[in-house]
Amino acid sequence: MSSFSTKLPEASRPFLTWQRIIDWAQSHYRNRTFTRDEKIPARPGLLYLVERGAIRLVGQAQINQININSNGGESEDGPDTIEEAFLGFIGAGQPFEIVTHSPFSIQAYAHVDRTAVVWMYWHELDNWPHFRREIFEAIRYQHQRKLLWLSTLGQKRTIDRLLGFLTLLIEEYGEPIGDYYCLPFSLTHSQIGSAIGSTRVTVTRLMGKLREERLIYIQQDNLICMPLSNKNGAKIPLQN
Repeated sequence: MSSFSTKLPEASRPFLTWQRIIDWAQSHYRNRTFTRDEKIPARPGLLYLVERGAIRLVGQAQINQININSNGGESEDGPDTIEEAFLGFIGAGQPFEIVTHSPFSIQAYAHVDRTAVVWMYWHELDNWPHFRREIFEAIRYQHQRKLLWLSTLGQKRTIDRLLGFLTLLIEEYGEPIGDYYCLPFSLTHSQIGSAIGSTRVTVTRLMGKLREERLIYIQQDNLICMPLSNKNGAKIPLQN
């Protein structure tokens, strides 16, 4: 599995440094373990580190309902609704932060059981200068991946957005299982639909089409997999 903790050379983060951070977090009550789908009480201004498991980021927007009155005019006095969109994963060893800008907000949820999270104030990174450089490098990498994601979402055809989205996820988090690379955790069709601007029904239909074309494969526990090489013979460029 590719993650922040494995992207850099082993010597760049001695075990002792990471263990000191974990010990510091425990002594300052800055760590907590969450069950699957439990909301992380994250807030802006803090740095969060995923010690174990995976975090699912979800964007939320408050949408004003437009009512049509008897004269054909519009008014915004309808009840507000909350729309959600899946924004991606944060894997073990990776940092993340929460950004809020009204009417938009980001929520974090434990995607797998026993997900452990550590948090600190940004200035506390000064205690570990080398580790601080790693954090900034990891956040820069995350921003680069988001640009690729935005490029994928710009595709006109839904099936192209779907395949591009799955490819990006498996490039980053895929683990080898036989002749395939597979996501280590499951995703619902509703979550995929919210990520690519589509519906659960459409995603289900297009997932079936991708399976028929053998571009994807569903492993046990509903894990999404891709072959080691695509139909053109090119290998999936997993991040290391």
